Amino acid sequence: QLSCLVKLVTLPGIPKDLDSYPKELLLFLSPSDYAGTGSCVQFFANIGGANLDVLPRESTQRKELLLEALACLKIPGTQVTEEKAEILGHLVCDLGGEYIRSSGGNLLKHLSQCDSFLPDQEEAIRSVISSGNTTFGSPEVWSASTLNELSGLIPAFDHSIFQKVPK
Repeated sequence: QLSCLVKLVTLPGIPKDLDSYPKELLLFLSPSDYAGTGSCVQFFANIGGANLDVLPRESTQRKELLLEALACLKIPGTQVTEEKAEILGHLVCDLGGEYIRSSGGNLLKHLSQCDSFLPDQEEAIRSVISSGNTTFGSPEVWSASTLNELSGLIPAFDHSIFQKVPK
């Protein structure tokens, strides 16, 4: 339905008020389509706020959006800053384990909003959390409020992490 709606909306040309449409509509456009109304950074900030589950997780379209976002934000390697993670929004959920490891705690807050994780993402989350080199510190010093903040990541935790958390 969204794909058809995009065709109808863009038939006379790309509207200048694209930001007033549902963010999910942008999933079916390219950054170059959006260029007349704003920057690629603005485009991906809007995409990051959209419900990405409109597209299947492993779809070519969703993978291409992530690659275009990384290029737009000039993320050359696998390290994502807190500022760029904020722009990526829900696209952070599609970053591989190497990005999670390299970015350390920068992605944890954003990853906690993801519905599920792939095995390499879970492993990377456990590695980052276990290192203790995050704003949350080592699991040995966590409180109930820390666990509450990290609640979206709990499915990725294993027994070794839970063992360290104070009762």
